[in-house]
Amino acid sequence: MDFIISILSSLLNLYFFATIIYIFMSWVPNARESQIGYILSRICEPYLEPFRRFIPPIGMIDFSPIVALFVLQLASQGLHVIGTWF
Repeated sequence: MDFIISILSSLLNLYFFATIIYIFMSWVPNARESQIGYILSRICEPYLEPFRRFIPPIGMIDFSPIVALFVLQLASQGLHVIGTWF
């Protein structure tokens, strides 16, 4: 069981960092039009889209990625708690 939880934890951490890179790519002009930007878009957008629907941007700042990253961290910590039970 520890092996499965460690793999899931590693995947969550990888997804967390991929999402951070994708968010930072929005600050660089034309970065999302690159091959890496396209791949990260296909990976990260399905996760970020529900947050964007429910959390509107305030002015020019979109807070939905921050909430999405927070939820990923909560899932990772919850996974560690479940791992301590077994």
